[in-house]
Amino acid sequence: MNSFTFKNPTKLIFGKGSLDQLSAEAAGLGKKLLLVYGGGSIKRNGLYDSVLNHLRSSGADVFELAGVEPNPRLSTVKRGIELCREHDIEGLVAVGGGSVIDCTKAIAVGARYDGDVWDIITRRVAASAALPFGTVLTLAATGSEMNSGSVITNWETQEKIGWGSPYTYPQFSILDPEFTYSVPKDQTIYGICDIMSHVFEHYFNHTPNIPVQDGMCETILRTVITAAPKLLNDLQSYEHRETILYCGTMALNGMINMGVRGDWATHNIEHAVSAVYDIPHGGGLAILFPNWMKHVLDENVLRFKQMAVNVFGINPDGQDDRTVALQGIEALRSFWTSIGAPSRLADYGIDDAKLELMADKASAGGPFGNFKKLSREDVLDIYRASL
Repeated sequence: MNSFTFKNPTKLIFGKGSLDQLSAEAAGLGKKLLLVYGGGSIKRNGLYDSVLNHLRSSGADVFELAGVEPNPRLSTVKRGIELCREHDIEGLVAVGGGSVIDCTKAIAVGARYDGDVWDIITRRVAASAALPFGTVLTLAATGSEMNSGSVITNWETQEKIGWGSPYTYPQFSILDPEFTYSVPKDQTIYGICDIMSHVFEHYFNHTPNIPVQDGMCETILRTVITAAPKLLNDLQSYEHRETILYCGTMALNGMINMGVRGDWATHNIEHAVSAVYDIPHGGGLAILFPNWMKHVLDENVLRFKQMAVNVFGINPDGQDDRTVALQGIEALRSFWTSIGAPSRLADYGIDDAKLELMADKASAGGPFGNFKKLSREDVLDIYRASL
């Protein structure tokens, strides 16, 4: 494996009743807090009132930024930064899914930067500070509750960019599986696809001697494959919500990729799609990932065979390696289809009209991906296969 240094400073507070710790944790963020959230679901299910009570009991004055989009927009980030400056905000609390947390991360660094926060998101400038923040998670998907990553969309330029900073780890994250009960079936499906995609991004690498990392990846994938259909048949199951929620955190908190350099090409390809069409990220990944796999299969057939055997239980006896590998990719597609995930860009009404534009955006920085370097033509081939 590669040499590495690991540090994750986020305090993870997991389980039923964990919101009771919010007052004590929020006290460490300051006396003027900005509460960041999305739509009205947290008000309908009572979480909004509970969070406000806990924050106020910590002695804080609470200001609010509502309406964070599923693909959080730069304009919303800037609105949050303005609120921080107007009210001398000392800390932030994100209540919602990964989009709300990603938006909060950008606000946190933008409030401590004199220039345009887009400079930081586009990596023209490195963040040098951030307001402290904590999270209350309501959706199993992105893992943003225990990592430093964030994805922000500039709708005016149709750019969707992933970025991160050592300053954008949450100070604490509260995860109660009961808070995910209200997530509808379609968003639950997208979250499942996102979680598995994060594991795949780590799993497809060329790093030697990583049996522990491989084992953790394969365990998370098998666990999601087993639990997901059960959860989708009973969206109020605490047991299955708990399992998927924990898998989502473990898929992208740095634990499974110590000493490993993952690929991340498919996320880049999907970001270009949702920057142009504003589709659900998890849905886009479900469409694109199997087609990326087929496109890069010959880069390391044995890696895909390992997935087929260890994750999907394909019997390799009497079959050549490539045949087994392809069966694994088809098993993934079949699984995602079986739980209701989209399989074609046409499922979102996307045709070939803007493939060139999306390929330009995905490949703007030149060849990308670590498992196999992809060119603009590679991206176009994957898009065409996904129509």
